[in-house]
Amino acid sequence: MWFKNLNVFRLTEAFALDAQTLAEKLDTLAFSPCTGQQAFSFGWTAPLGKGSEELVHSTNGYLMICAKKEERVLPASVINEMLQEKIEEIEEQEGRKLSKKSKTELKDNLIFELLPRAFTFTHKTYAYIDTQNGFIVVDSASAKKAEDLLSTLRKTLGGLPAIPLNTIDKPVLTMTQWLLDQNPPADIVIEDECELRAPEEDGGIIRCKRHDLALPEIKNHLDSGKQVIKLALNWEDRLSFVLDENLAVKRLKFLDLIQEQVGESDAATLEEKFDVNFSIMTAELANFLPRLIAIFGGENRA
Repeated sequence: MWFKNLNVFRLTEAFALDAQTLAEKLDTLAFSPCTGQQAFSFGWTAPLGKGSEELVHSTNGYLMICAKKEERVLPASVINEMLQEKIEEIEEQEGRKLSKKSKTELKDNLIFELLPRAFTFTHKTYAYIDTQNGFIVVDSASAKKAEDLLSTLRKTLGGLPAIPLNTIDKPVLTMTQWLLDQNPPADIVIEDECELRAPEEDGGIIRCKRHDLALPEIKNHLDSGKQVIKLALNWEDRLSFVLDENLAVKRLKFLDLIQEQVGESDAATLEEKFDVNFSIMTAELANFLPRLIAIFGGENRA
């Protein structure tokens, strides 16, 4: 289990629940498939997947959880086609044009009838709670999905003292200076991808991939006032990732130095391999996250 994205939240109070107690609380909102006219269903499921009933996977003070969402899919083109047919049929029978309100009610009824027959798709969002260092880390490229998981966890637990990670120095200004000076911290290497945005409202955006970011053309954009809102970085040849303006880590890769540790494991079963990967990943991120915070001047908890 290797996270590919990191949305990090700070616990403002110590997390007091152990794995068993947390699992019992998650069970009150365990996932169940959509029924009847439900448009979607959202709940907790086993991080290990099929064959496991454990809603919490615990290792060395890290608690892995997994939220599962099932949604019914009704293509807009299908709904619109069937709706138009019904509208034409009724207007022809009654010899009048339907009002906007009547069309809306007809559409709502049509969706209600179609929902039980609609296709469904599921999506899982993983997270872990670092009870020692006070973080909740969500594996999602979407801030909304991360907040959805946190919101559901708050509902499940009856509250959760967690806030988005915030630093004293703004990532946009710091990363912009790194690129201008080509002088990031010693343990950080700027790679070959960035996104620049003009600060004014609706400002232009420049995206560069597989590009030498030390070239004069990049500096010209920065000199004209554009700022870095995404930057590809490498940390100590251990992690590579894209960092955005909100301190979200995307496209995270654990590099060879980390993968070598995995190769040294003699884990045999699926659960053992999961546990080894989870242990190595969380230990690495326990070193990385405090360093990331320090690079941007420490935490701002005001």
